[in-house]
Amino acid sequence: MPLVNFSDLEFSQIKDSIKDYLRANSNFTDYDFEGSNLSTIIDTLAYNTYITSYNANMVTNEVFIDSATLRENVVSLARNIGYVPRSKKAAYANVTFTVDASATTAVTVTLKAGSVMTSTSTQTNKSKNFIFSILNDITVPVNSSGQAVFSDIKICEGTYITQPYTVDGSNPNQKFILPNTGIDTGLLSVVVKDTKDSTVKKKFTLFDSLFDVNASTRAYFLQEIGNENYELLFGDGVFGEKLQDKNYIEASYIVTSGPSANSIERFKFIGNLESNNGDIISSKVSVISTEQKSIGGKNIESVASIKKYAPQIYASQNRAVTAADYEALIPKIYPEAESVSAFGGEDLTPPLFGKVFISIKPYNGIFLSSSIKENLQAAIKRYSVAGILTEIVDLKYLYIEADSEVYYDTNNAPSKTSVQDTVTKSVVRYADSIELNSFGARFKYSKFQNIVDNSSDAVTSNITNISVRRDMAAQLNTFAEYELCFGNRFHVKNHGHGAVYDGTLVGYNIKSSGFQVAGINGTVYLGDKATGDLTRGSLFLFRLNSPSEPIIVKQNIGTIDYKKGEIKLNPINIISTQVNRNTPLVEVSAAPYSNDVIGLQDLYLQLDVNNTTVDVIQDNIASGNDISGSNYIVSPSYTSNVLVRGTPVTTVPELSTTNIATTNPTSRLSTSTSSSSSSSSSSSGY
Repeated sequence: MPLVNFSDLEFSQIKDSIKDYLRANSNFTDYDFEGSNLSTIIDTLAYNTYITSYNANMVTNEVFIDSATLRENVVSLARNIGYVPRSKKAAYANVTFTVDASATTAVTVTLKAGSVMTSTSTQTNKSKNFIFSILNDITVPVNSSGQAVFSDIKICEGTYITQPYTVDGSNPNQKFILPNTGIDTGLLSVVVKDTKDSTVKKKFTLFDSLFDVNASTRAYFLQEIGNENYELLFGDGVFGEKLQDKNYIEASYIVTSGPSANSIERFKFIGNLESNNGDIISSKVSVISTEQKSIGGKNIESVASIKKYAPQIYASQNRAVTAADYEALIPKIYPEAESVSAFGGEDLTPPLFGKVFISIKPYNGIFLSSSIKENLQAAIKRYSVAGILTEIVDLKYLYIEADSEVYYDTNNAPSKTSVQDTVTKSVVRYADSIELNSFGARFKYSKFQNIVDNSSDAVTSNITNISVRRDMAAQLNTFAEYELCFGNRFHVKNHGHGAVYDGTLVGYNIKSSGFQVAGINGTVYLGDKATGDLTRGSLFLFRLNSPSEPIIVKQNIGTIDYKKGEIKLNPINIISTQVNRNTPLVEVSAAPYSNDVIGLQDLYLQLDVNNTTVDVIQDNIASGNDISGSNYIVSPSYTSNVLVRGTPVTTVPELSTTNIATTNPTSRLSTSTSSSSSSSSSSSGY
């Protein structure tokens, strides 16, 4: 009986297959396969087969980029389709300092390239000092007071290294490998001299494709090899200038620590200063003033990211047609992009055919500056096909706020505070995870509850309510229209009744922070009332006579689409807001129709930990203190009837009866008043 079953890969299955094969052979009819020495031989054969099968399986997996696990293999497969993974990124800071050169005859003072600063403390690792360097000499004039002011200079974290190579024309297989790991390739500088003693330097430029490269182009190419090292490649005389025998190469770069050097703001000078006379200036350097603390440090591109973007870049073939092409190309053009969303105008209402909208979240900061947008637009034109217009739009933040009532067993927890702290830390870790903080991300309600439940052995269950929030940037003292798109359907609790039905306040599906409007005294809030089939509604302004007693002051100030999650305000003149975070804001929130929330199109999804609450409650049933459950504390699974965000402002000034409808059990929200219109500008939230 031949061995024909090759699908069994478990050790015991392989062993049984060998035994079955031997039993079928008449020469082994009377053998005891369990107790004889033949059992040891069978074990050895089975073990060898098992190891061979495992190796064959792993080797096969490493051949394909989607199943490979080793970085070297993933990088090699990506290299075959022209993708170079992003290197480690050095944190950078901006500093200012003054050098007193009054005791010298210097006209200029030069800060030499290399190490210039060291950190005196760091939030991430106070026991370690980081070196900060500059790539090129910086020369400034000495003013009439004898001071040389180095203003707002950019310093990069890491050790400055210059790696020399001499071209050996007799070695056709010579390689130029940068021997250090942790290199920031964005700071790499390559110059070539005819010989080592030559004074004339030719600067070579990094190219990532053969476009615009001819025989005289001073180009070099870069590829990652094993152990996160990089290799320099030069032209062959057809594509790029070919190096000659005895040419001397100088590759200057910075070896960085990456993200661990972020958030440093205290520095000590360790650089080298030289006057125009060649004299060394070693003293009289002022205290370092930090213009911007260190930011931008990032780790080398992960294996998961390479496996995601390499096939997309290859599929785009250096041209952008579909939205997916733009999403793949933007990180290549602009490495500072943390997340990218691109969508066609045909997906909008009303549709805008022939346009692609791009929203980018940079690693550092909230929005892209106007200059960066212009540079990106120019770079994108190289890849866009004729007839397609691109527009870079500011991203919009969609915040998730969670209110968790967490039950815990007192027998498994030292204190209530310890449980609350443990759960809060788990929530913060989830808020910082890659599942959120991106376009197209999805807040998974069941997973969030599971994270809360598993954060501590003492936690027995949790009741969590979710709301979504957008922040509307107010244009003060100006009539402006506003539009807030949540990209998620709203929950509607109004079943067509009036403002008060059977003693219960209904309507008011959205909540806002307070603000003031021209022509209306006091602090007002946004309210809504569903109409028709409950997919749409109207907006109104109201004040508070008490936290639970609203007074409507103006009707029909805008519309709300509950199904699309869109709020539109007619022209309104806001003169002040309760919330101000460098910008006057009106916070607007609602309960989502589904607790699984998505970041649609240009909405960047974040879990707002500052507005997420974790309250812990003793589970007396689980602890055995109240087996009958008579004193069990019940937490609601639905949002509260609080009407506004923040601290309610209930002071109501003297009012005239014009344009006012007071909410009471007999009145209806459909009572309308006229609203004036005016020429306006348009604004959306962020």
